[in-house]
Amino acid sequence: MTLDLSALSDAPRLLIEAHLDPLQGTRFQPTGFPEIGPAQYDGPCREPMLLVESTQSMANRLEAVCWDKVVDDWVAPLKGLSVVRVNDKSGKPLTNSVLEAHRINSEYIARMPGFEPIRKAMGYEKDRRFSVREQLVPVLLAYDINSLLHGVFLEEVAGVIRLPRAVSAFVEARNVTTASSGGVKVGLEPGQKSGDGNVIFARDEFVSPEIRAFFNVDLAQLRGYGLGDDVFQLLVALALFKVRAFLESGLRLRTACDLKCTEVEVERPAGFALPTLADLAGALPALIDQARPDGGFQQPVVVYKK
Repeated sequence: MTLDLSALSDAPRLLIEAHLDPLQGTRFQPTGFPEIGPAQYDGPCREPMLLVESTQSMANRLEAVCWDKVVDDWVAPLKGLSVVRVNDKSGKPLTNSVLEAHRINSEYIARMPGFEPIRKAMGYEKDRRFSVREQLVPVLLAYDINSLLHGVFLEEVAGVIRLPRAVSAFVEARNVTTASSGGVKVGLEPGQKSGDGNVIFARDEFVSPEIRAFFNVDLAQLRGYGLGDDVFQLLVALALFKVRAFLESGLRLRTACDLKCTEVEVERPAGFALPTLADLAGALPALIDQARPDGGFQQPVVVYKK
């Protein structure tokens, strides 16, 4: 199966918007921030807005739909892509660069002796010019292709080695109202009388007539990697797979935030139709094989010794 991505050939961005609704009922719970709580703000017309899911959290969710935790490998259509695996001293799998929030820069990876061959492949030398395109990008392709989409900051190697996100996303709600409720935590510590351990708490959820997920694929950045058309096609298809898989299977954001997608629109470029998940899954194995000679996909194992 082949994908027709010709409509993206000259486009600088691919912008996608998905319409979401609560799966059941009308209430939903947004992401919260320490000491801040939910992110509420006024929109352009002073309408009450709410950040349902942040860019950072969405990156984690777009990565999670690509990994099969049962078999500890890429999901079937993505098998063979590069990834750094992490085992403990006994050889038991711990984590990997897809699931780690900082990807290949995770302390489980970048601080371990097994990372040294990857560090050497980058060829970083202090007080000498470092080329992101010539030195970092090919290494990420070979060892952690996921970082080419979601970015990385390898401060464990040097503060100048960084790559911005090529895929970003967030979820926000418009014209929100608060649905207040409460609850009680019942506990009995040793020595307490019955009822002394009851803690009453307030709970705020939200209602909105308009919940939207926004996705931005920076096609210009992907082209700027200079990795050739086969790799570019693979990166775009991988980004689209993440979006589709998230909208179809990743919308249970929290216990009290279970959503469904009711409509998907491509805002830019005009004339591009978003492929189905089935079409993307069918095309990706061949795209991986085509890009393999340029990518040299590796799956090294790093031992976490702490």
